Amino acid sequence: MALKQQLQLKQQQKLSPLQMQVIKLTELPYLEFEDRIKQELEENPALEEGRDDDSQSDEIDSFDEDGGSISEEDITLGDYLNEEEIPDYRLSSNNRSADDRIVDIPFSIAESLNESLIDQLHLSDLDPEKETIAEYIIGSIDEKGYLDRELSAISDDLLFQQNIDATVPQLEEVLHIIQQFEPAGIAARNLQECLLLQLRRMSQTQEVQLATKILTNHFDEFSKRHFDKIQKSLAIDDEMMKNIIHLITTLNPKPGNVWEDSFAQATSTVIPDFIVETSNGEVILSMNNRNIPELKVSREYADMLQGYTENKKSVSSDTKNAVLFVKQKLDSARWFIEAIRQRQETLQRTMEAIVEIQYDFFLTGDETRLRPMILKDVAERSGYDISTVSRVSNSKYVQTNFGVYPLKYFFSESMKNEEGEDISSRQIKAVLKELIENEDKRKPLTDSELTDVMKEKGYLIARRTVAKYREQLDIRVARLRKEI
Repeated sequence: MALKQQLQLKQQQKLSPLQMQVIKLTELPYLEFEDRIKQELEENPALEEGRDDDSQSDEIDSFDEDGGSISEEDITLGDYLNEEEIPDYRLSSNNRSADDRIVDIPFSIAESLNESLIDQLHLSDLDPEKETIAEYIIGSIDEKGYLDRELSAISDDLLFQQNIDATVPQLEEVLHIIQQFEPAGIAARNLQECLLLQLRRMSQTQEVQLATKILTNHFDEFSKRHFDKIQKSLAIDDEMMKNIIHLITTLNPKPGNVWEDSFAQATSTVIPDFIVETSNGEVILSMNNRNIPELKVSREYADMLQGYTENKKSVSSDTKNAVLFVKQKLDSARWFIEAIRQRQETLQRTMEAIVEIQYDFFLTGDETRLRPMILKDVAERSGYDISTVSRVSNSKYVQTNFGVYPLKYFFSESMKNEEGEDISSRQIKAVLKELIENEDKRKPLTDSELTDVMKEKGYLIARRTVAKYREQLDIRVARLRKEI
């Protein structure tokens, strides 16, 4: 096979370092943006807090290794475009004097579920072999608190990996010890066992005993809410059945979530990126800018660069390399400052478009006043690309007089009412939710009946659409909503 040389001409579009910075910063929510600035201040000595001095720009641009300016390709981007960054964020635009209403919620991260179970295990005084078996079983418990592997499979793993020949009955014995740990219901192999484990720890009143009997012998009927069959079989009156249902529904079906929920609350503190208030019948938008400092290029570093440009011919090559490093850091600082400015402008204009479209909601807080809105609508009003609007709306929050909402909350599909007017699917969901909340729980409305009622109210939607919206609202089918 003969090798050939040939020339090929092609166009490629590459993002500049500044564009890369803007894209990354635009995606960050408040806390991450705030931390990103702190990180950059720590890593780049040419970046300082304070007002920027525009006169420094010319000094930075005047540096040259042989009389000409250094191109962007000469600059190592790794110093300030690290993929491992874990940033923090804050907006800027309008300065606020009422910032103190936004409260950061302090938190401490507690031990994990696995760590808690291991700590309890070490207090159980088991022999070394049983403790090793227990540690392996605990390692197989999922985040919901369930043992998601068969004991026979764990037995095989222990034999091959730990050289422990443990039979399934021996594993059952250790499992029962773990099931006595906190929280109640831990290490269950299915929902039925999880609920029964919790009932066994309660005072054995008549209600608890009957609930245990129902979950043991009539679990399938109970899960399908065939209460009349259970009452007939066990001769239970309506009042007692109501108490038993209430008792069982207060049990925790996912005991591991006690840890997961507390960790999620601790690590997902929501700080709003925007603040929308009403005053004298007008909507006022501002950006949360409480902890974001003004940034400037270091005067000291700019002077170092200026000193070199005045004595280029009398310095050594080592000094030139040092000044090249200074130039890189100065450029990095300047790009970072400009990226923040562009980010803030992008967020401000995008949120202004959202407020303009959803003005009635921000004024009244009435969910039914939300208008249909998609990314394209905001893009057309703000003048940005749809992808930019998507980045802005992702993981951002707005504080209003009626609560804190994610920006994605305001996006919804368009539908028609009987007058042919465009209405938001969120409005339809609100009406649907209200209908279900006010229905007769003894005879809950089926999806077909809900469709008919919605049509009477002027919302022309199909039964499958009602079913879809009901599922999105996390509302069960009529049979499972039935109460005694």
